[in-house]
Amino acid sequence: MRISVIFLSLCISLLLASCGLLTPHKLEIRQGNYITGEMLARVKVGMTQQQVKTFLGTPLLNDPLHANRWDYIYRFSQEGKLVEEKKLSLYFEGDSLKLIDDATPEKIPAKIDEAVPASGVAPAGKDNPKVN
Repeated sequence: MRISVIFLSLCISLLLASCGLLTPHKLEIRQGNYITGEMLARVKVGMTQQQVKTFLGTPLLNDPLHANRWDYIYRFSQEGKLVEEKKLSLYFEGDSLKLIDDATPEKIPAKIDEAVPASGVAPAGKDNPKVN
């Protein structure tokens, strides 16, 4: 009798898992440097690298091929789906900040087809006719 109850429980669990009703818990994943608008407002062109580090922290990416560019990237995933993404690049000339490039997308595209290329121009289509 006891073995049949355990076997029945196991069968029900497998049935629920195969139907997608019973799924494992997925963690919230926060990666990178979270930079608020207030933090970014303190950073001004002309600041030294040390002053920028004081306000924003150490950059996530430090590319040896582009030593004068610091990249701050933040990604937040919830239940396996990307919820928020922020990208900030700072360009230095010597020890002085020359350019702040905030490349944070306005919204995360639901589908790959909705993605806008890095040029910022949507692909030609019925809603966006090609301009010559």
